[in-house]
Amino acid sequence: MENLLPGWLRSLLPSAATVSQAERLRSGTGALLGVLLAGLGSTAILGATPGAVWLLAPMGASAVLLFALPASPLAQPWSLLGGNLVASLIGVSCARYIPAPVAAAAAAIFLSIGAMFALHCLHPPSGAIALTAVLGGSQVQALGYGFVLAPVMLNGLLLVAAAVIYNRAVGRRYPHAQQPVVPHPHHTADLLPTTRLGFTSADLQAVLKAHDQVLDISADDLEDLFLRTERHAHRRRFGETCCANIMARDIVTVEFGSKLAEAWALMREHAVQALPVVDRGRHVIGIVTRSDFLRHIDPLELRGMGRRLRAFLTYTAHSHTDKHEVVGQIMTTRVQTVREGTPIVELVPLMSDAGLHHVPVVNGQGKLVGMITQTDFVAALYETSLAELQD
Repeated sequence: MENLLPGWLRSLLPSAATVSQAERLRSGTGALLGVLLAGLGSTAILGATPGAVWLLAPMGASAVLLFALPASPLAQPWSLLGGNLVASLIGVSCARYIPAPVAAAAAAIFLSIGAMFALHCLHPPSGAIALTAVLGGSQVQALGYGFVLAPVMLNGLLLVAAAVIYNRAVGRRYPHAQQPVVPHPHHTADLLPTTRLGFTSADLQAVLKAHDQVLDISADDLEDLFLRTERHAHRRRFGETCCANIMARDIVTVEFGSKLAEAWALMREHAVQALPVVDRGRHVIGIVTRSDFLRHIDPLELRGMGRRLRAFLTYTAHSHTDKHEVVGQIMTTRVQTVREGTPIVELVPLMSDAGLHHVPVVNGQGKLVGMITQTDFVAALYETSLAELQD
């Protein structure tokens, strides 16, 4: 049916939905709670004055952005609060000093957009705030510049508070601040491995500058979508080789209370650089590496290193000592793990950009079932590439 329509008419049809029903329900519920809080909170603070409306209509449009598009740069707290502040100030000023209502409304929109661009707080519903200040009638006109504080800023603060609490409660990152640049693990001037052959952040910024239009998505989110698309295409092309296919399964582990000398001996015996630290249920609670041992004996001082290491490994049978005695006292507690079914392409940023050398693999219950090293990963990439060439 759609193919029978003229091209210009097909262009007016909506695109296919990519958002789940659960996400739609989360968005609607958040807007419901946010508008309720803004309306009831403003009325409670300002008083239920007969004939006074303390909830502004533009807050409905703001609620759509904050709860349905919380990752949008236009939906961030500064965008709403800063945009509403300058738009209401400009709107009240235009209403006061420009006699013709239509001219005042047009001027308010023009000046508000310029101010929001200058202050990096572009928020579309703020344009409606500016118009409300000009065309809101005698009740709004009587408030004068008090309109800026109440109800404009009061409504905005309550709505932002609701958005922060609700979005975080349902697992969304809000405020959706620009992600910091990932530091190079070796602290050199080289680009991260995943960006040496693909596009860089500088490439993306150059394209966005040439595009010269406001996009309703942040640059770091756009870059992340591109990278995830590349990984998805790689999985489609090379197949779904997952961590369970390449991991080592016979894993040597230690516990929190294992003595340092025991852990060091296990590393030497099995020629490994790291040992997962597990509890009695085989849940990963940490990882101990050779680096964890060496950083406690000043590795920069080579003279007497062997003697210092032996002293560090020697167990002290005293009830009280400042010396580290067990693995749990020196292990790294923040451990990046992956699931058995994780595609190996997802390991690329972990082992290249983040510089991880060992990644524990856990099952659906969070129990340790394997370990993947950089050697395992390189061998897997070689095998998949070789299979592609043979096809």
